[in-house]
Amino acid sequence: MDNLISKHWHHLPADEVVDLLESDTAKGLDLFEVKHRFEHFGPNTITPGKGKGPLLRFLLQFHQPLIYILIVSGVITAGLREWVDSGVIFGVVLANAIIGFIQESKAVNALAALARTMTTEATVLRQGEKKRISATELVVGDIVFLQGGDKVPADMRLLQVRELQVDESALTGESLPVVKTGGQLAHDTVLADRGNMAYASTLATYGQGMGIVAATGDQTEVGRISQLISTAKELETPLTRKIAHFSNILLYAILGLAAVTVLVGMVRGQSLFDMFMAAVALAVGAIPEGLPAAVTVTLAIGVSRMAKRHAIIRKLPAVETLGSTTVICTDKTGTLTENQMTVKEIVAGGIRYGITGAGYNPSAGQIEQDGRMVSSSDFPALAECLRAGALCNDSVLAEKEGVWQVHGDPTEGALLVSALKGGHDPARLLAETPRIDAIPFESDYQYMATLQEAGSGRPSTIYLKGAVEALLKKCATRLDAGGNQVELRMDEILQQIEELTSGGQRVLAFARKELPENGRGISHEDVASDLTFIGLQGMIDPPRAAAVSAVKICQDAGVQVKMITGDHPLTAAAIARQVGLAGAGATDMVPVLTGRELADLSDLELVEAVDKTAVFARATPEQKLRLVEALQSRGHVVAMTGDGVNDAPALKRANIGVAMGITGTEVAKEAADMVLIDDNFSSIEAAVEEGRGVFDNLTKFIVWTLPTNLGEGLVILVAIFLGVMLPILPVQILWINMTTAGFLGLMLAFEPKEPGIMQRPPRDPATPILTRTLNFRIFLVGTLLLIGAFGLFQWELAAGATVNQARTVAVNVFVIIELFYLFNCRSLSKSIFQLGLFSNMWVFGGAAAMLILQILYTYLPVMNRLFQSEPIGLVAWGKILAAGLLTYIIVEVEKRLWQRAAGQ
Repeated sequence: MDNLISKHWHHLPADEVVDLLESDTAKGLDLFEVKHRFEHFGPNTITPGKGKGPLLRFLLQFHQPLIYILIVSGVITAGLREWVDSGVIFGVVLANAIIGFIQESKAVNALAALARTMTTEATVLRQGEKKRISATELVVGDIVFLQGGDKVPADMRLLQVRELQVDESALTGESLPVVKTGGQLAHDTVLADRGNMAYASTLATYGQGMGIVAATGDQTEVGRISQLISTAKELETPLTRKIAHFSNILLYAILGLAAVTVLVGMVRGQSLFDMFMAAVALAVGAIPEGLPAAVTVTLAIGVSRMAKRHAIIRKLPAVETLGSTTVICTDKTGTLTENQMTVKEIVAGGIRYGITGAGYNPSAGQIEQDGRMVSSSDFPALAECLRAGALCNDSVLAEKEGVWQVHGDPTEGALLVSALKGGHDPARLLAETPRIDAIPFESDYQYMATLQEAGSGRPSTIYLKGAVEALLKKCATRLDAGGNQVELRMDEILQQIEELTSGGQRVLAFARKELPENGRGISHEDVASDLTFIGLQGMIDPPRAAAVSAVKICQDAGVQVKMITGDHPLTAAAIARQVGLAGAGATDMVPVLTGRELADLSDLELVEAVDKTAVFARATPEQKLRLVEALQSRGHVVAMTGDGVNDAPALKRANIGVAMGITGTEVAKEAADMVLIDDNFSSIEAAVEEGRGVFDNLTKFIVWTLPTNLGEGLVILVAIFLGVMLPILPVQILWINMTTAGFLGLMLAFEPKEPGIMQRPPRDPATPILTRTLNFRIFLVGTLLLIGAFGLFQWELAAGATVNQARTVAVNVFVIIELFYLFNCRSLSKSIFQLGLFSNMWVFGGAAAMLILQILYTYLPVMNRLFQSEPIGLVAWGKILAAGLLTYIIVEVEKRLWQRAAGQ
């Protein structure tokens, strides 16, 4: 039975396929054979992947080094009987876990959404009778009938077709419905060109067909994509990778320093209990308790900002990943383009006309010649070409709530729009020349014809539209610009066709023939010869205007943009040139690698080619995934955009997957990290900009918070090595870390983006979060905190202050220096006066709240009891403020020195 599974049914003759699948086109399968095959192959559904259970997914949220550090700090504070602080720390841990669990649970729905795309009914022939059954009951060898509007229920080898067209855009990226045939194809025909196959989850838009089921469930093309989604490895983001690395280093450093602290104290003869408490103080001081919360809040603020710019984030770390993106791999159809076929050029009477505008809005463009608007009434051949496109047409153009839509074939919709732009209302034309008869489009003939009544005493006219090779050979004459019949110049017409197709346009030819007044019907014999060639209309799915500028902004920001599409190479190259993928001012065709060429490349050859090529056409889902992996092997951070089922595996494998909200399939949305609600490529540029701002703010927070932890650790170590009492206690360290992180550090999350953020190149993914400059600044400020806190602690003791008063001064030194340093960190390279002193009012609000808390900490009796603090005098406050101001000045001078060294 397993020999019924093959990938090459398109290569075999129809009769041989039926024989191999042991079926019968006259009566189908019998019930016993259906039962046997159903038991063997199973239902026609996609098997859900074996994922982690909810409990395991929740517990894994705690499996992070930074969370381990927080749990340790929570346990330590609980051991110190500081229940409030312990509760806050564990609350942060739990909140992070819940947020991560919710975000991950959404991603688990991807396979469920894909399985839902298979839910449909099918008309099947069994035991000689046609019947409607659930598509899940189909088996290999079933004879299935299709007609316009049906969702294809399984992968089928077509046996008979009558004008059958199938929309395969969700699977292949092809923007137009594909005309199906029943013939035999070459063995190496790529999926998008297999005209004798119909694939599960695609949609029959027109005509009828009969086929035999060749694959069901997991064996279908969409089933293979499901397997790709379930096996595609989700990558850590640059931020999570770097924080995990930093957390590991910090964890070992804390353990090592704590051990050294205990050892040194014991060598000096101090009690084990005192040394254990000192080690606890060191560990609590070195742990950045506020970092996970700051990361979550900063990312959440980024999510809110992106939502205002039409980008919905499904996974929080994706916000930062966008900021570090080096390559955007974008689909063509509906992403870079309008997904609305538009006539761009017309050739009639030997004259070439251009048509402005894009999409289905007829008032958004006009017909031009050499840049000047023209009226079709002045050019009879042009007018006749537009009339032919409007009358030889079965589609309807309608406006609904300000949006123009086509009901029917998108190609015919484009012809209706071009007629309206030329001043010809299709409804009025049809009223003036009613249709008498028609020959519908058939793939064997490659044209459509209509017979239009012309009125009493006038001959009826047959209008034809179709493939140029089908109509030209039937033409004997042509219309000149004035509408007169003249000699047909075949070479001239072929040259015009070549010029249109070289630009990636789909070209339709138009012809006519007059019949006697009493003509009441037409047949293929009536249009077999003696036609008059009218002209050509070239159309394309045009690029979005906003996409052109967005691509340019991305390139200026050092982000490469590559197109990966299932569409035709010529069309892909033309769109790539129009949106600027070939580079500014490029006029030549863009180099394209096709799916067939990609299949012949080894992994090493692909890695070499992927950086040099901007356009990949006729790409299969596996190849899209392979291209993303090749780029990642070159060290790139890859964002992949798409809207179809075929994009889902690559969306999941990319560092960040971006799905389209309007045209995107549920599968693509569930696999993606971000969804564009307006389907506009320009929203990606906005998201990249916001992502860079988020990373900047996270870096500012880290540069702001680490000197505190370093300073606290140094104060404890110096006290141990000198054999003196601790200037700050563990409970006081917790007070400093938790309050300043919330009231000061988090205010940096609201910092607006700095000017020129999209004029700098993307960060090298290998570059650490903290550069040499920032590491120096962290050690500088940490040292200043050590000098300020330890120095003033000893100064106050020498001046006769109590131990609690001296410790209160030391705690306030930490807080006030952090407050002044916060203003330094609003920009890592510029002065706040360059940014605008009041551009982030949250900082002032946080500083005011922190000062109020410190006054309460110092003077409120209950706080004195809880934290062993004691009121201090104005002279002590003067020394504290001087330490803060001096730190601010030193850091600003250091910034300026680094700027000069960098030549800025």
